[in-house]
Amino acid sequence: MSNRILIISPDPDDVQTLRQALGAASDGPFVVEDASTLADGLQRIEQSGIDAILLDLTLPDSLGLAGFEQVHAVAPHTPIMTLCALEQEADGREAVQRGAQGWLSKGYFDNNLVPQSLRNVIERMRVEQKLYAVQARAEITLNSIGDAVISVDMHGRVDYLNIAAEVMTGWERDEAKGRPISDVLVIVDGDDGGPVVNPVEAVLQAGQVESLAGEVVLVDRHGKRRRIEDSAAPIFDWDGQLVGAVMVFRDISDAVALSAKMKHLAQHDFLTNLPNRVLLNDRITQAIASARRSNTCPALLFLDLDKFKHINDSLGHAVGDDLLQAVAGRLLGCVRSSDTVSRHGGDEFVVLLADERRPQDAALAAEKILIAMSTPFLIDGHQLHTSTSIGISVFPLDGVDAEALIKNADTAMYYAKERGRNAYQFFRHDMNARAVERQLIESSLRLALERSEFVLHYQPKLDLENRTITGVEALLRWKHPEWGLVLPDRFIHIAEECGLVIPLGRWVLREACAQAVRWRESGLAPVSIAVNVSAMEFRHRDFFDHALAIFEATGVDPAWLQLELTESVLMRDVAASSGLLAKFKAMGVQIAVDDFGTGYSSLSYLNEFPIDVLKIDQSFVRAIDGNAGGNGAIVSAVIGMGRSLRQRVIAEGIENAAQLDFLKWHGCAEGQGYFFSKPVDADQMRAMLHAGG
Repeated sequence: MSNRILIISPDPDDVQTLRQALGAASDGPFVVEDASTLADGLQRIEQSGIDAILLDLTLPDSLGLAGFEQVHAVAPHTPIMTLCALEQEADGREAVQRGAQGWLSKGYFDNNLVPQSLRNVIERMRVEQKLYAVQARAEITLNSIGDAVISVDMHGRVDYLNIAAEVMTGWERDEAKGRPISDVLVIVDGDDGGPVVNPVEAVLQAGQVESLAGEVVLVDRHGKRRRIEDSAAPIFDWDGQLVGAVMVFRDISDAVALSAKMKHLAQHDFLTNLPNRVLLNDRITQAIASARRSNTCPALLFLDLDKFKHINDSLGHAVGDDLLQAVAGRLLGCVRSSDTVSRHGGDEFVVLLADERRPQDAALAAEKILIAMSTPFLIDGHQLHTSTSIGISVFPLDGVDAEALIKNADTAMYYAKERGRNAYQFFRHDMNARAVERQLIESSLRLALERSEFVLHYQPKLDLENRTITGVEALLRWKHPEWGLVLPDRFIHIAEECGLVIPLGRWVLREACAQAVRWRESGLAPVSIAVNVSAMEFRHRDFFDHALAIFEATGVDPAWLQLELTESVLMRDVAASSGLLAKFKAMGVQIAVDDFGTGYSSLSYLNEFPIDVLKIDQSFVRAIDGNAGGNGAIVSAVIGMGRSLRQRVIAEGIENAAQLDFLKWHGCAEGQGYFFSKPVDADQMRAMLHAGG
């Protein structure tokens, strides 16, 4: 490849000598151009394509270094060698200081070293250009990455920072250059803030790669702290001698924060921010280990909110969630900082009393919680009343690990709930047998719905004067393949607790409606069927829509149906109850109040409901002793009340003639009970209806 040389000189002899020297060069070829003035030379340079310039410092239009300055300004990346007389060599040396590649002395241009020197400066400039490109690429790359890079010399003085390092340390490159690395890169321990050996200094001492990961904090020039991870490596020259070190580090504050957040979420309940089961188990294990050393008796309180499902179903999940958060706050206010309040799931909470000295001390905490929970909660404009049932287990009497203590406290909680709620109960080992049975019933109930193991039996309601059947009450039975016929008393409360009472209630309503249609299609006169509706069903937001869908699907006449509800269900929300009953009433459905007299309703409210029937609770009927007064006073009062309100009165649980006579004497029109008939299956009931009773 030819190198194009521009000679700027007014001396034709010098130009000719140089042309001959360059033309005879063994390592040529050179293409030579010339210009006799600075102006002509600058004009040619601007046209580009010149690989080197030989510049005479004595020109017609320029003298000395002034000409060099102009040429160098126009061609800063082109090698320039000055042509000097002996008396100008000082200017030649000065030109080198200002960027020239060297000078040639006049009178020696025919030397064979001239083309060799020119070739060397051209090649050197090309190498420098390539090196510059590499350095520029490296600079751009280092300033484009997110990692910070700092390098130091052998003495630990900073000689380079990329942009990321400037941002993270707060030092600009020019300010940091030459400073000790310990001034620019301040690193402390991430936990206690204590000093940490600077990895760059460690590399300079050991000559080996050093790293720190996630446990150190960088304190920038302005005091801001960042979690970093880094690595530092030695820099060696061509001879393998250590000449410095470079450190690469990144800000992992967000990653550390995210990791901490994920760890927190994995151990805490998202709604209440209380410890969840995972963290609770860990703390129970720690409390047990501490108890073995200090002879303490850690206790667990397993809490279940009474009637929470009713609130959740009637007012919605948003209100239910707010209530759970409020409950969590009250529980935290009832315990010490050393104790743990955990949400176990749903409306269940577990309290770990870690440092109890006596098992009886847990009762004091339970009583404190019961009192705290007795105050109404104001949630979204609603004044909510709830209570809690508490089961208590104590280490080591009731278990020696977290699983056993939680299980036994849970078992005791169910006993507290069965004993009337709003109470606490210590675990006893004889509870386990019933707990096993309860679990078996719950799991069997779920399968029973899938396997269609439920049936309806029907108990007739009779006119007490002529003994004719006026209607029937549908009663649920579980036809278990191993246990036989199971009555609701054994399983209905479990169905309520595990959420199965709603699908079970829908099945009862559908089957009762379908049976009414089947009897009608078999030629029987329309039969009024009474169906019991639980509180959870009645308060469910979709109760009316599901009932309407069942009426339409079965083709039943709503006038054949009678819904039985207890006073307590109706009185929970009078306005809502009245509105819902009015919708059913408009369709022709009859409304009955079951177990009348056992609740706490106001008669003024009772008159607001569209009620057709009052059913006297069987406990009052059983109390009748055959006399005109005494234990029959409540029954006679209810009968009189029903007459004045123009509502039919039905007596439940009639078991003997004395009770029947008393009821007839006081004007009770209808009744049901074993004195007339036990509940029977659909075929037997059909036969009774066909016979007219």
